[in-house]
Amino acid sequence: MKRISTYLLFTLLLVLVGCSSSTNRYSLNDDVAPEKPLSVAHVEDAHPRYEPFSRSGNRDYTLRGKDYKIVKETKDFTQTGYASWYGKKFHGHLTSNGEVYDMYSMSAAHKTLPIPSYVKVTNTANSKTVIVRVNDRGPFHDGRIIDLSYAAAYKLGVYQAGTAPVKVEYITTAKTKVDQAYSKEEYLIQVAAVSDKNKAETLAKQLGQSYSINYSVQTTNKINRIMLGPWKDQNSANVVLLKLQSSGYRTAFMKHQTRK
Repeated sequence: MKRISTYLLFTLLLVLVGCSSSTNRYSLNDDVAPEKPLSVAHVEDAHPRYEPFSRSGNRDYTLRGKDYKIVKETKDFTQTGYASWYGKKFHGHLTSNGEVYDMYSMSAAHKTLPIPSYVKVTNTANSKTVIVRVNDRGPFHDGRIIDLSYAAAYKLGVYQAGTAPVKVEYITTAKTKVDQAYSKEEYLIQVAAVSDKNKAETLAKQLGQSYSINYSVQTTNKINRIMLGPWKDQNSANVVLLKLQSSGYRTAFMKHQTRK
């Protein structure tokens, strides 16, 4: 009974945090970049693949007296307007579909596209393009059509200008037999990225033992990423992520992968 009560309490906490994030984040006037930002040069575009729409975050809604209807026919969807970005103030908080916002991922918020969606975003001022995964709602400022993660905004040249004119194009993904029968979501946590591999391996082992979870060090371009997981359950991964962030690993974030 105690275990059930604890689970219900945590679930309620996630709901409350998600609600407060979605209703209050756009009442803030300014956002900030990370004080010591990680390089985003290695961050790849999101890789479009079929994903079922989330159970949460996909209902028509009303905010500040304005009605928003989720797009039902996404084929050939395009939109032009201004892009903005969101970063440190929301890093580690829940997105509209219950994921954890990671400002170093290639993600975005959109008012009405289904969640999750993949879109190509082109900065029409400099012709740069990125592909992002939409997993959040917003922005709710007049004239702005998409809110980009810090990483996506930096690579697109939106972060440097604050806002920029863009074209958004929906990317259609088809369901395959693999998607139907074998694909399952898993969740990993990237705790930190360091240049010293020995330190990375030592810390990974310590954290893995502390949280009784598998650990690894992924090395790319001489950057060593300390990883925990995977978890099959997102809520369990969220619990560890919040503990890590409150223990000094403020830039820790969650990553998704597909297990076959």
